[in-house]
Amino acid sequence: MTSTATSLIKSEAKRLGFSHTGISSACFLEQEAPRLEKWLKNNMHGNMSYMERNFDKRLDPRLLVDGAKSVVSFVLNYFPEAKQIDPEAPKISRYAYGKDYHQVIKEKLFQLLNFIRENIGEVNGRAFVDSAPVLDKAWAQKSGLGWIGKNSNLINPKNGSYFFIAELILDIELEPDLPITDYCGTCTKCIDACPTQAIIKPYVVDGSKCISYFTIELKDAFPESLKNNFDDWVFGCDVCQEVCPWNRFSKPTQEPAFHPREGLLEMSKSDWHEITEDVFNKVFKDSAVQRTGFEGLKRNLEFLKNQ
Repeated sequence: MTSTATSLIKSEAKRLGFSHTGISSACFLEQEAPRLEKWLKNNMHGNMSYMERNFDKRLDPRLLVDGAKSVVSFVLNYFPEAKQIDPEAPKISRYAYGKDYHQVIKEKLFQLLNFIRENIGEVNGRAFVDSAPVLDKAWAQKSGLGWIGKNSNLINPKNGSYFFIAELILDIELEPDLPITDYCGTCTKCIDACPTQAIIKPYVVDGSKCISYFTIELKDAFPESLKNNFDDWVFGCDVCQEVCPWNRFSKPTQEPAFHPREGLLEMSKSDWHEITEDVFNKVFKDSAVQRTGFEGLKRNLEFLKNQ
């Protein structure tokens, strides 16, 4: 039954559009515990206080789902076929070109959970998409979906790193997959290219120095010391992915919801700096950019303008 259930889940996940599926046995993440503790102790989470909460749950999925036996990890490619047209326009991370991934992936996971219950039996489980205390990259790596690179992104040898990660934590035994080798080698392109030197050493990113943190998470004013270091990023940052050699294998997403929204890539530098709240709400309806809000985006644009 274990083998049959595993095949059924992976087959249905592929039908729903997930790029890859991997499975791990639910257990305490022993290796990650001291790393997470040290990262938090050194305040590398900045003002993201939510990272301090539920420490035990982040490390043990059995505290999130009673009787949990398996963590099923999924990746979904979001790499766009096109880029922003105006080279001088403020830049947003590619993951925000289309519809908010939380909505898109949650719907797929609920469909998959229903499928599991209809075809395998009474299964207790929960779906997670980057909004709960789950170390998604650690589980994805553990289940063989890639290795965690020096820029702390999950890298798949066939598809690079432009994808979202999600999980189902289930109370049934499934066949676990094996981790794969780390192929970063001696490469330091991501470390060398980071505009704010947020990758303080291989495999360690100081979140409080990352452009994505400043443009999305931080609600306060930007430190003056960052002037001229934002490389025109106004929401998120893709620099460490753009320079990663493994992303030469990235393929355009087949998920229609992640295709760039109409008019976004055509926005010029002046369009961005003159954006009104009405235009913002129209262009970024159901977008991850709503996370920073109109006022947050205006603050980011103002900071770029004054550099």
